[in-house]
Amino acid sequence: MSTTTDKDNLNPVQKILVSQPKPASDKSPYFLLEKKYGIQIDFRPFIQIEPVGYKEFRKQKVDILAHTAVIFTSRNAVDHFFKLCKDLKLEVPADMKYFCISEQTSNYLQKYIQVRKRKVFVGQRTALDLIEILKKHKNEKYIFPCSDIRKDDIPNFLDDNDFTWSEAIIYRTVASDLSDLSDVNYDIIAFFSPSGINSLFVNFPEFKQNNTRIAAFGPTTAKAVKDANLSLNIEAPLPNAPSMTGALELYVKKANGL
Repeated sequence: MSTTTDKDNLNPVQKILVSQPKPASDKSPYFLLEKKYGIQIDFRPFIQIEPVGYKEFRKQKVDILAHTAVIFTSRNAVDHFFKLCKDLKLEVPADMKYFCISEQTSNYLQKYIQVRKRKVFVGQRTALDLIEILKKHKNEKYIFPCSDIRKDDIPNFLDDNDFTWSEAIIYRTVASDLSDLSDVNYDIIAFFSPSGINSLFVNFPEFKQNNTRIAAFGPTTAKAVKDANLSLNIEAPLPNAPSMTGALELYVKKANGL
């Protein structure tokens, strides 16, 4: 599998690979982009999530019921936390508080709890937003369910400000098997996390960037692209392209002379 060494490479774009699962809704902006410009967009998750079993979790010696609040930064964390509690035969207390990074995550909580009967605190979108809320609730005993690969912003804040908290690694992020993509060439590959870049090289150790351009969402992904000595051609979010689809559209229009 090969993909540009030239940041200004503007060869026409016909095929794009998005390193995420195919959207469930046919109204996804990706499908609108595909139809609007007559291009092909394929989807393939470069990473997958594996749960940490309850026997392995016990080795972390984290007592879930000794905490008064849970910090959720993703829907994956929500799913694996409640599955783990079920496997451990634990009933989450009715007065448990939940601190969610976004409204999307808090809405997802309704899959497991009656939100109106609980205390749920919601950030705008980012970890910094959530930190502002946590500052007002320093007396809670927090549990932070997360992956083995996670950002440091919230844990560092909790440590630096002497919060009482426990980290609970409840799932792992691992590289997907992409061996069947070895002979597939794309004009653009879109990445959304450093783990995606890592998966690329786990699957293709001899990977060389030729004519396929690389798109990256978020600064940590962009850094991972550059650290891997790849050329970064498309970045999001930017003021004129707050989403990956927006950034791709701008690039496709320019590269295809539209």
